[in-house]
Amino acid sequence: MVYLYKKSKGKNSYYYLRASKRKGNKKIEKDIAYLGNSIEEARKRFPEIAKNKQEIKKSYRKINLFLEGEYYKKKVEKLKLKKDPYLNESLIEIEACKLHYQKEFKRLNKLDQKEIINNFSIEFAYNTTSLEGNTITLEEAKRFLEEGKTPANRELREIHDIKNTQEVFSWLIKEEEEITNKFILEIHKKLLKNIDERINYRTNDIRVFKSHFKTSPGIYVQTDIDLLLKWYNNNKNKLHPFVLASMFHHKFEKIHPFSDGNGRTGRMLMNYILMKSNYPPSVIYKKTRSEYLDALSSADSINLTETSEKYKRLIKYLADETIISYWNLFL
Repeated sequence: MVYLYKKSKGKNSYYYLRASKRKGNKKIEKDIAYLGNSIEEARKRFPEIAKNKQEIKKSYRKINLFLEGEYYKKKVEKLKLKKDPYLNESLIEIEACKLHYQKEFKRLNKLDQKEIINNFSIEFAYNTTSLEGNTITLEEAKRFLEEGKTPANRELREIHDIKNTQEVFSWLIKEEEEITNKFILEIHKKLLKNIDERINYRTNDIRVFKSHFKTSPGIYVQTDIDLLLKWYNNNKNKLHPFVLASMFHHKFEKIHPFSDGNGRTGRMLMNYILMKSNYPPSVIYKKTRSEYLDALSSADSINLTETSEKYKRLIKYLADETIISYWNLFL
């Protein structure tokens, strides 16, 4: 195994690549390359050094991810941004993702961008539908969306679910529409194509299984969506875009305006808000579903038009998922 090792001498830091292996019960470690005395220098020298050292191959991606993340965090720190009361320590990392997204991803040629976005859309489609119970695996989703191989022994609804989600994301990444009732209904309609004919806001009362919050009564759904949109428009130039997207997502889910497709529509809208502000989209992973639901629940006592510090736990969770998914999928 090869890993990045930092030696400190006084105020100075020196970065090395260190190899570690076991010989019997003994652990043997050896420095195999010097990268420099700063993250900037280490990031610059690492690819060339790695090219000539085969033993680095297995650890290359992990080390490269770390160096890119640290490099862009340092660039953000130099900007001396105003502290955000909701993001706290996550601010630097979210802004590092945005800066890398702007400086690196958006400067790639169109074909490379398309490949990364395609990979992201598959990962997003798989996870956002799996959160709602879709049983198609990630490998099945990849084969279906890339090669057209329909998964065997899966419900037709699940297949449409995966396909619709990727298509809607691909549509939204090019859109510049303001968020309105019409736009929300259009997103929901496209997501539920060939799945559910109930495409308008519900007028009946519903209860979300295994949840503790009360959804908006059917007769108040339209009114509550209008209040949410008013809150959004009043705060979109006041709150940090990531905070705005996170709060909007929770408020939307608490209203639960549709008979089906609320989670998928809400996560799609959250990503749309991020992308409209030039932030990268996010994946909420299936494996953290329990943490996701707990984080959403932690904000359930907040009123629809309220901006509260009780959102901090949810925002921290969503920030962590965004940071992980960004460096995994956009680098």
